Amino acid sequence: MLLLLCNILIYLTICSVIGAFSVSSVKGLGIAIKGFFADQPVLQNPLTWILILTLVASVTTQINYLNKALDIFNTSLVFPIYYVLFTTIVITTSIILFKEWVAMSVVDIIGTVCGFLTIILGVFLLHAFKDMDINLGNLPHNGKTLQ
Repeated sequence: MLLLLCNILIYLTICSVIGAFSVSSVKGLGIAIKGFFADQPVLQNPLTWILILTLVASVTTQINYLNKALDIFNTSLVFPIYYVLFTTIVITTSIILFKEWVAMSVVDIIGTVCGFLTIILGVFLLHAFKDMDINLGNLPHNGKTLQ
C-alpha cells in the first residue's frame, strides 16, 4: 500500500508542479493581454513569448502525466489526491511569485486558509464515504412526520 501511494504521489506531484507553472503562465499572459489592449508593446517583449511556450509545454506535460496516472491507478484515487496537491501548490506558487497575500488583511488570510481546509475536508469526506448508501429513507427520524 505504501509503495502504491509513493508511486501515485510521484506522478501527481509532477503533474501538480507543472500545473502550477501553467497557472502562473496564464496569469502572466492575462497581464500581457491587458497590456496589449492598453496599447503597450507586449508582443515585442520576450517574456510574453516565454510565457506562451511555458504554457504550451506545461499543459502538454501535465496532461501526459495525468493520463499516465489514470492508466495505472484508479480514478477515484487519482482525482482527490491530484485536486488537493494541485490546489496546495498553486496557492503556494501565488504566494511566492505574485506576493498576493502581502496586500491581504489578516481576516482575509484566515478566511482563505479556512476555505482551503474546508475544500480539503470536503474532498476527503466525498472520497471516504463514496460507497455508503445514504438516502432520506434510511436517515433516523425524530418522531415528527414531514408534511
